[in-house]
Amino acid sequence: MTRVLISGAGIAGPALGLWLARYGFEVTIVEQAPAVRPGGQAVDFKGETHLTVLRRMGLLDDVERLATGGGDDGRIVDAEGRTIGITPAAFSGGDIEIRRGDLAHLLVERTATTCRYVFDDSITALHETPDGVDVAFRRSPSQRFDLVVGADGIHSTVRRLAFGPESDYVTHLGHYYALLEVGGRLVEGDEMYNEPGRMASTGGPKAPAFFVFASPPLGVERGDVEAQKQALRDAFVGASWKVPQLLDALPDAQGFHLDSISRVRVDRYSRGRVVLVGDAAYGNALGGFGTGLALVGAYVLAGELMTAGGDASRAFAAYDAKFRGYAKVADKVNAGALLAPPTRTRIWLRNKLFSVAPLFLGVMALMDRFATDIELEDYPSAAPSSTV
Repeated sequence: MTRVLISGAGIAGPALGLWLARYGFEVTIVEQAPAVRPGGQAVDFKGETHLTVLRRMGLLDDVERLATGGGDDGRIVDAEGRTIGITPAAFSGGDIEIRRGDLAHLLVERTATTCRYVFDDSITALHETPDGVDVAFRRSPSQRFDLVVGADGIHSTVRRLAFGPESDYVTHLGHYYALLEVGGRLVEGDEMYNEPGRMASTGGPKAPAFFVFASPPLGVERGDVEAQKQALRDAFVGASWKVPQLLDALPDAQGFHLDSISRVRVDRYSRGRVVLVGDAAYGNALGGFGTGLALVGAYVLAGELMTAGGDASRAFAAYDAKFRGYAKVADKVNAGALLAPPTRTRIWLRNKLFSVAPLFLGVMALMDRFATDIELEDYPSAAPSSTV
């Protein structure tokens, strides 16, 4: 039986684990967090390709049950809170919208008896041999696996260890975003406020409070939460609307997360017995396609491994050839420039795009076409007895 180690228990990792376990692979999923991460921003699925994969996974009904229900159009406001435009509900949502944490919990729940999960641990070293990959962990004893999968996000440890430094594959797109949980009178509806190079919103699908700001790389350690909070404060010094009150809530805010808006590009998805899926391979923060790409990518990778009888070289080449064209959508978006335009003129033009139906509908039609731009193989639902 082929032993597969997946790094990351977010979306791509458990989705891949679901398929591989069905196909007869022995799957271990390691996750550095102590448990499945709750909450998080809303994510969405667009078009028949995404819905078909969810249906074949046996998850569509549950995803629909857990869906946020979309919502009404949001308001774009000025410094006094007066409405100056709208953010159409279709802009941030798709056919189905669900909180990321709810989707992750569902995936882990569905794979808890077929995959072995190891939380509060992470990979520290990989050494490939003719017989497999020797893996060292931060807490667990070293083990050998036949294949290793990096499903551990834009800042992938597996990619760094097997492919090279993050700077070779991750491009900063000139902006950062931050999410935090706040409540009370600060969140009275879906509202968005802009100043040049800065955006703050409340009550929208991403989080109760959501910020985007233009900035070169900050040089703040990813694990240093207090330094990240201070970077957010510094970025919004002098901002109007309710931004000062939102920042005053930072010390007690739950669910705080800050990261760069960055894009991942790799020349190929695999190196030897190691392969990448999801944001580790083709991520683009806030690009709107990450969750769909993760689920479809997991489906294709698992299907090719099953079809190839566990022959990694053959399967990884087929995955790369069949998926790379679809994943190119991640190269086409810079969410920071749209959410936090650099000038008042650009802000006005963005608002006009949202308010002029033919323009907005044309953009959404293009996004829908990207979401369905792949011909899905109809892989068997279970592995033949000789597959692995």
